[in-house]
Amino acid sequence: MSNKVEKINVFEKLFFEEDIKYIIPLYQRAFAWERNEIFQLIEDINDIKSDTENYFLGTLIVAKDGKNFEVIDGQQRLTALYLLFNVLGIQTPKILSFDCREKSNYTLIHLNEENLNTVECEETLLRGIEDIKNSIREKEKEDNNFINQFKEKLSKVKLYRIEVPENTDLNRYFEIMNTRGEQLEQTDILKASLMSYIIEDKQFGDEEKLSYIKSQIFAKVWDACSDMNTYVQMNFNNLDRGKIFTEEWNKIPILNNLQNEEIEKSKNQDNNKKEITIDIIDTITKEDIEKENNIEDKESKKRFESIINFPYFLLHALRIFVKKEKIVSREGKALFGELLDDKELVNDFKSVVENGIWKDSNINREQFAMAFIDFLLKLRFLFDKYIIKRQYTDDDKNGEWSLKELKVSNSSNNKNAYPINTIFAEDNEKINKMNLMIQSCLRVSYISPKIMHWITELLSWLYEKQESCNLENSINEYLGITEEIARKACKEFLNINNFDNMGVNTPHIVFNYLDYLLWKAKSEKIDFDFEFRNSVEHWYPQHPSKGTFDQWTHEEGLDNFGNLCLIQREVNSEFSNLAPSAKKTTFVEKINKGSLKLRKMNQLTIDTNGQSADKYWKETGYKLHGEEMIELLKKDCFYNNVKICKTMYQKRDTSC
Repeated sequence: MSNKVEKINVFEKLFFEEDIKYIIPLYQRAFAWERNEIFQLIEDINDIKSDTENYFLGTLIVAKDGKNFEVIDGQQRLTALYLLFNVLGIQTPKILSFDCREKSNYTLIHLNEENLNTVECEETLLRGIEDIKNSIREKEKEDNNFINQFKEKLSKVKLYRIEVPENTDLNRYFEIMNTRGEQLEQTDILKASLMSYIIEDKQFGDEEKLSYIKSQIFAKVWDACSDMNTYVQMNFNNLDRGKIFTEEWNKIPILNNLQNEEIEKSKNQDNNKKEITIDIIDTITKEDIEKENNIEDKESKKRFESIINFPYFLLHALRIFVKKEKIVSREGKALFGELLDDKELVNDFKSVVENGIWKDSNINREQFAMAFIDFLLKLRFLFDKYIIKRQYTDDDKNGEWSLKELKVSNSSNNKNAYPINTIFAEDNEKINKMNLMIQSCLRVSYISPKIMHWITELLSWLYEKQESCNLENSINEYLGITEEIARKACKEFLNINNFDNMGVNTPHIVFNYLDYLLWKAKSEKIDFDFEFRNSVEHWYPQHPSKGTFDQWTHEEGLDNFGNLCLIQREVNSEFSNLAPSAKKTTFVEKINKGSLKLRKMNQLTIDTNGQSADKYWKETGYKLHGEEMIELLKKDCFYNNVKICKTMYQKRDTSC
């Protein structure tokens, strides 16, 4: 890490450094956190697990003035922590003050006094104190020992304190930060750290000039990749797009083209020393990228939303990069945890850089940074093209799944960029839809980004094929690779003893993959989309409504797979205690738009052989349905060894 970046333990050091004061300048707004932000802060700290050694809470950007720190960014969190400490009875020095705000300073000086003159106080600070007290009271009702446990967790909390370089234009910096309207996050810290590897220990001259060019390119690519809700090509200006992605903007990016041209340009410029400022080292700002997105009218009102944010994309990228480069741990231990945890983003990268062995030696940090940024851009290009997004049109708030790539056409010397269905084959519509459906099946099954390992697997496969110059010739395998990820999870379920009585513990992927198989069998006839159906429900309920029909016990088969379905959580409360026949008549529209397994259960709920629909289902229907569904899963998972899509279409011609 840069020597301008310091990890501070909030319990031991933040408010207890000798002769240090934090001054919040006048150009900063007053304390403005409200109930939700304060409650979330307390929740974040309270959620720290007992085996956690360090918990990263955020960043604090400061400019040093003698022994004082002028707070540029992070003052809301800093002030909230200061109030929290005092409410908890942790006496802190009078270390925090507001420039030219008498009421705020009076409140901070006297906040521990019993008879506080509220007229002289800043109302927002008083409200913050009260919100903290209310939150603590609620926690104490649940646990009498809450405060002691909370203090123990608080001792594990750390902030990154970033000191901006001398002579930074603070007014310009704050204006930029205010425009961005956000606190620095771990991605900003990581960016600053990786860029510091490029420029550290460089002396003025050709070597420094080259590192300066590299750092500029690094920042440009990082910022382009960080906007996950548009195609990465569109985050570069026209000239750079052509250099990196070719004139058609649709080829795997070649970053060396841009770097080589910048080096050539620098040879023709005066060899004056370039000042490396906050824009280069800590790179708090983002480059003003010229976005010349000439989108055709028919697409102009469409927008996309990535299924993961940038921190999680970086976590996927790091794992694939480590695998690709064969980086191993010096100590033989795992370089990072199994879960994808955005709170561990900086630590994961730090662990790799400090503990990894790369090319049979310790990691060269500059080489690591430049190799990673080149890799990141390529991976982002593949992500945009081959991983689903959520697409919204006009005022549509729900959106729909899409799997599209960027298409560019020339018109009157202007380039028009617009999205089209990602091309997998000449007969593309059906194959694109199948890829879209299986990916959306996985997306709604694994809701938390911490466990979306399927994205890592797909991106790793795509990158490996691309590097071997064989992606387009191999893309016919992509659907089968994706299906196998879901199939593997279903196999684990089917291999469990007594899997047919797991009830509400049945993994969601089993229901969703079954729906995928049902859809695929009749894909041209079924109107169906994967939605976030997150509640496993009994079709014949556990607790009959007001005793109006017979109860069914677990021992009798209530938890059998044939009696289970996946529904939206908000439907569950209305749906849960009704008999199957009542659900059939009451929830017609919701069932018709529900999962395909649910629709089949609904169709089977009919009077049969003189028995009522409910009695037939309880005694016979559920069993027949369950056997049919399990057999369908087994046939796909265990019996069918034919390569999917192998001969469904011809391979396209390609060249690297």
